[in-house]
Amino acid sequence: MTSYVFTAEFAEEDDGRWSAWIEALPGCATWGHTKAEALAALQDAAQAYVEVLLEKGQQLPSKKGVQVVHRPRVAVTV
Repeated sequence: MTSYVFTAEFAEEDDGRWSAWIEALPGCATWGHTKAEALAALQDAAQAYVEVLLEKGQQLPSKKGVQVVHRPRVAVTV
């Protein structure tokens, strides 16, 4: 089993919702009424994103050696 860790980015929208995305996974983005809800949705989206890539035999985008400790991260295990 392999675990992948991605940095999650967040932005609070004008209407109070939170957007969340993973820059390393183009198109992997979600939203929620709270930051925690957006992160939970992003975890599910990232899991599905990585599973589909691997099922299709495609490579995961990687930035080896880069770790940002002060930002929330999303881990995906497949």
